[in-house]
Amino acid sequence: MLNEVVYRTRQFITDINPPALTEQAKQDIAEQLSVRELDLYYQYSLSDQAHAYQVFKMLQSAGHTNQHLLTAALLHDIGKSQYRISVWDRVWPVLVKKLAPNVYYRWGNAEPTGWKRPFVIIKQHPDWGADMTEAIGTHPTAVSLIRRHQDKINQIQTEEDQLLSLLQWADDQN
Repeated sequence: MLNEVVYRTRQFITDINPPALTEQAKQDIAEQLSVRELDLYYQYSLSDQAHAYQVFKMLQSAGHTNQHLLTAALLHDIGKSQYRISVWDRVWPVLVKKLAPNVYYRWGNAEPTGWKRPFVIIKQHPDWGADMTEAIGTHPTAVSLIRRHQDKINQIQTEEDQLLSLLQWADDQN
């Protein structure tokens, strides 16, 4: 629980004051993504750009070279760009998901309007991101990883499940 509090506090601070991408980071991203994927990447908020790059670098630093995994790392939250969500609005869905998961899922299956909007964005952004990346020709494995990046994995049965577990590990650290 303490680790979760520390993680969320760090995430909150980064959201309020996101670091600008360095020239090296921009180069790394451009080398990984296609032109169309790069256009999507720059639709992220600055804090989401920083988060996605940190996930990407963590995987690279751990020695992972699978191109579909690294593309998914950079674009896993791109669905959030469909509807901007403030740092304050991110707090409530996270708390409700921890305390009352059934309520979170029910509220998250609505339309992204009114007070349920943040729940819908947090819950549905993986599908939106997968649809966005699929529409521009991203490899199906990366699209699937984006779609599934918030799914619980009970047992790793396929190579894609292994890649998904790696993406989730890096995402959870950042």
